[in-house]
Amino acid sequence: MSHYSKHLFCFGLGFSALVFARRMKARGWKVSGTIRPDSDKDLGKRDRLEDEGIIVHNFDRSLPLVNAPSVLADVTHILSSIPPGKEGDCVLQLHAAEIAQCKNLEWAGYLSTTGVYGDRDGGVVFEDDPLHPSSPRSEQRAEAEKQWLALAEAHDIPVHIFRLAGIYGPGRSPLDSLRSGRVKQRIDKPGHIFSRIHVEDIANVLEASVNQPRTGRIYNVCDNAPEEPSKVTTYACELLGISPPPLVAFDQAEMSPMARTFWLDNKRVDNSRIITELGVTLDYPDYQSGLKSLL
Repeated sequence: MSHYSKHLFCFGLGFSALVFARRMKARGWKVSGTIRPDSDKDLGKRDRLEDEGIIVHNFDRSLPLVNAPSVLADVTHILSSIPPGKEGDCVLQLHAAEIAQCKNLEWAGYLSTTGVYGDRDGGVVFEDDPLHPSSPRSEQRAEAEKQWLALAEAHDIPVHIFRLAGIYGPGRSPLDSLRSGRVKQRIDKPGHIFSRIHVEDIANVLEASVNQPRTGRIYNVCDNAPEEPSKVTTYACELLGISPPPLVAFDQAEMSPMARTFWLDNKRVDNSRIITELGVTLDYPDYQSGLKSLL
């Protein structure tokens, strides 16, 4: 028996999962997880994580975990942050059986997206609302949620779904985009708003859920201040002391097809469940406090 009482396994040690993984490591947990073997962009990632004491395994759609039953044998908590593809959720396709056999599993979390709600024409969305995803990517997420909840039902696994708004944090925020010169325009589409969440607050929500698991529960994870992106960019420019890039009407704006899909949906995401049910106090309840902290 290992000397750790808790073992968190993360399918996908990406931006959000890593913040949570490091936090639980600091709490004295055993932490392991997966990276893609071809992480071209980040060749030293495995070494850096192992130096921190995180156990790293290779995994992707074409490369199942080696010896999965023994890797997952003592796992008490699982977090999956790997987005599904056209072929579906690779974690469940390759390892649903082993996850179902985790004897000590106290909690499992799946990181989804508020994109599953689709467009609400500026209206408010709650966790129990019907889903109307408006892009293939969001449809795949909605399908993956269903599969995780079905696994929970079939094998009595404590699965929780977290629908994340637009994620920002250190190294990944409007401040970084402006500093790097990537932002050439502010999109002018009055009344079109997005919700956001600071990556540390995602970890706050996940930890609160770990401390009070509710099988099958779904949580919207966002701050209290949905806003038009152009206003967030303007505020970031004020913080940096630079002039904001020109406002360009949405119809005239140059955007990649991928960027344009983010503008298919206009909605306000309600976050009262994480506050009332999980008792979460957001460290960064709005983009102003979040960006100030990142400055």
